[in-house]
Amino acid sequence: MIWRRLAQLYFGLVLCGFSMALQIEAALGLDPWDVFHQGLARRLGWSFGTVVIVVGAVVLLLWIPLRQRPGLGTVSNVVVIGLAVDASLAVLPTPRDFWARLLTLSLGIVLNGVATGCYIGANFGPGPRDGLMTGLVRRTGGSVRVVRTGIELTVLATGWLLGGQVGLGTVLYAIAIGPLVHVFLPLFTVRERAPGAGEQVLERG
Repeated sequence: MIWRRLAQLYFGLVLCGFSMALQIEAALGLDPWDVFHQGLARRLGWSFGTVVIVVGAVVLLLWIPLRQRPGLGTVSNVVVIGLAVDASLAVLPTPRDFWARLLTLSLGIVLNGVATGCYIGANFGPGPRDGLMTGLVRRTGGSVRVVRTGIELTVLATGWLLGGQVGLGTVLYAIAIGPLVHVFLPLFTVRERAPGAGEQVLERG
């Protein structure tokens, strides 16, 4: 069972990076965290994947005062997704017309939902950004909805100011990702997990 969980974890993380690359190539707007990553990448001249890794590591450091404990999935999330998105961007073609871009965007969002279900369902710990959210909820006593919305609005606004792309994809991702994860997470959740694990949803990177 452990090997199946490990395979599912790393498949999900690689697929997450691939799905992010599809959304980037579509050039119709990204989810809030990726708007932030893209804005930083453009300002710093770094690759998108490098920024994903560095931001993930910095967010993971914020777990220390929140007394969050990372798992194998948490650490792997920081590294694997960034490597996968850069590798995918190196080989993916860039769609030209609007409908091809819209199809690429839609495929990226759906695959992101599948990827999220896979790596969270493997039950090796949440990603660094999800852990930040749950840690803040625990420390502040706020609701998940309020804390998550506050974090995502902050990174979205910051990323937009840095030059990250906000657009149709941003809206479609916000609308679709919750229902998609709601469908795919139960399909991929390992049943031998501890009760409640895998419920911390809504992180690709």
